[in-house]
Amino acid sequence: MIPAAFDYVAPTTLDEAVAALRDAGDDAKVIAGGQSLMPVLRLRMADPSVLVDLGRVDGLRGTRLDGDTLVIGATTTHHEVRHDPLVAEHARLLTEATATVADPQIRHRGTIGGALAHADPAGDLSAPALAVDAEFTVIGPQGSRTVAAADFFEDYFTTALRPDEILAEIRVPLHTGWAARYEKFHRVAQQWSIVGVAATIDTDGGTIRHAKVALTNMAPVPVRARTVEDALVGRPATVDTVRAAALHATDGTDPMSDANADAEYRGHLAQVLTRRAVTTAAGL
Repeated sequence: MIPAAFDYVAPTTLDEAVAALRDAGDDAKVIAGGQSLMPVLRLRMADPSVLVDLGRVDGLRGTRLDGDTLVIGATTTHHEVRHDPLVAEHARLLTEATATVADPQIRHRGTIGGALAHADPAGDLSAPALAVDAEFTVIGPQGSRTVAAADFFEDYFTTALRPDEILAEIRVPLHTGWAARYEKFHRVAQQWSIVGVAATIDTDGGTIRHAKVALTNMAPVPVRARTVEDALVGRPATVDTVRAAALHATDGTDPMSDANADAEYRGHLAQVLTRRAVTTAAGL
């Protein structure tokens, strides 16, 4: 199908982008890589009056260290995140998860900020962002504010972003030296996750010191598997420890039933994938 007509604005600074979005009103949409938005426009599931393109805005792309925090610009592409040495060293889980996003063409165009702002419950970056306790810097006409990942995702395709706000950067506490794994189950290659599990583990002398686990597509928003984490921390990094912890993967979840899987099957997948992800991350 052909999208409905819209005006197009391509600002070169963040201030210009915020002003353009404010002036356009509630019917405006922000576009970065366009890999989530363009299919929606083609199907006329959205018909914005104005598109504000962030592609030419300086300062929204790339990575840097800010003290004990890794900062990732919102328009950094999936390909760049996957191959960035700072991300690999300090937030390995994001490297692992980004490698599973769609296909190479989409990874070269799609952006980390766009994927997070889209908030698809089956998207593969929201749960990893939640697992590493990411915070999002949001810019609007009233200035800048910081939103924790736990508060950013509110419902299906719904975030804490206001209509006149832009996601500018993702801030991740350093997880230097932590091992990580993202496991997903999907019916065919390059498709959305039916269920996914993000796990990052810090071990010392055969003991699990820290464990962070989050689930994809087990609720309208990504879910932190706190019971699994509690069952891992302070215990030996063994297959038996992981197997017992993974049985709690469905605690606090609300999986839906659809054409891909019913809720019971999703629960089974969550346990299996949690066991696989933590086992790999723990080096077992």
